[in-house]
Amino acid sequence: MRDVASKRDVEERPVVTERVVTLTVNGRSYTLRLDTRVTLLDALRDRLGLVGTKKGCDQGACGACTVHLDGRRVLSCLTLAAQAEDRAITTIEGVSGADGPHPVQQAFMDHDGFQCGFCTPGQIMSAVALMAEGRTGSDEEIREFMSGNLCRCGAYPNIVAAIREATSGGGPDARL
Repeated sequence: MRDVASKRDVEERPVVTERVVTLTVNGRSYTLRLDTRVTLLDALRDRLGLVGTKKGCDQGACGACTVHLDGRRVLSCLTLAAQAEDRAITTIEGVSGADGPHPVQQAFMDHDGFQCGFCTPGQIMSAVALMAEGRTGSDEEIREFMSGNLCRCGAYPNIVAAIREATSGGGPDARL
């Protein structure tokens, strides 16, 4: 027997609510009308065109969607856009400065800390936060606190080397 929704079932579904949300992304303010269920990831990519933040698993397991919210790393696929209102959001597009790439970005290039590049934005965002958190005391500590960011290509040794170089070369406060 087929399970078919009746007209009554369709009419009883909850009404989707929208609200106006102001997001401050990379120092710029955006006002959007969004469904309250829209994730920060989808708002960034689909509404603002900031596609550097990647949609990997959409379940918070891979770290590809990592951004900074008030300086702390968050998984944007698990964060509602409305939760980010009136908070400072930094994406991979906002990490580099006018004088060039962030020290972590440069170290990733120098150490080939990426292969296919899909995970790289999330890896870099986590690495920048990791430095700000002061969690770069040893390679083991770096591995532990980067463990939420997966690399399908297996560039982990290069990623650790890049973070180590950025920590020693640019210092933990270098353009955070």
